[in-house]
Amino acid sequence: MARQLDEQIAGRFPVGQRLRVLDVGMGQGTQALRLARLGHQVTGVEQDATMIAAARAALAAEPEGIRERVRLVQGDGRDTGVHFLPGSFDVVLCHGVLMYVEEPDPLVAGLARMLAPGGLLSLLVRNGDALAMRPGLSGDWAGALAAFDTTAYRNRLGLDVRADRLSALTATLAGIAAPLHAWYGVRVFTDTAADDAELPQDLQTLLAVEERAGRTDPYRRVAALLHLCGVRG
Repeated sequence: MARQLDEQIAGRFPVGQRLRVLDVGMGQGTQALRLARLGHQVTGVEQDATMIAAARAALAAEPEGIRERVRLVQGDGRDTGVHFLPGSFDVVLCHGVLMYVEEPDPLVAGLARMLAPGGLLSLLVRNGDALAMRPGLSGDWAGALAAFDTTAYRNRLGLDVRADRLSALTATLAGIAAPLHAWYGVRVFTDTAADDAELPQDLQTLLAVEERAGRTDPYRRVAALLHLCGVRG
């Protein structure tokens, strides 16, 4: 997904431009810190106290120049309008968040308002059109059968959450003046791997395969996750 995001940034902004990035629901700050290391000014928003503590600890271990480029805000991603002015950012990330939000459209609309004209909105969501894949490939036939007609699922943390369909999010992005520009699949072949599985020796080959599949039909359509990139008009 990082490679996909970098591809979209490189295609939209001049080389070397220091971008204003908002990462909503940043978790432990993986993407926020990665982008700060690349020279961008990053603001991370996270509601969970444990996650933002981990992000602060990771940031504290970075060199001073990188620390100066990162601002961390503890808060709800649905309240971006409280913290920031419309059009304040060139790139807005919202990765792995929408599945926890019962009504995602207001959140996505609020994120789009944070973008300057021509800005990039990056969403990572659970693929509601492929929920039967994981139970099916694991031999859980009853679970696979039930997954065909729903966007609800139980994640690896044991939480009951929701997925998004590509068609619905495409319509949402068009309706908020940030139409879909590109989309990718994420975790096409590796979704059934155990969380504690050892990394293979040919990791770079694995990543190359996933990257190729994530941009190629029909593979990307059955990926566990969808990475959607909208552009603010």
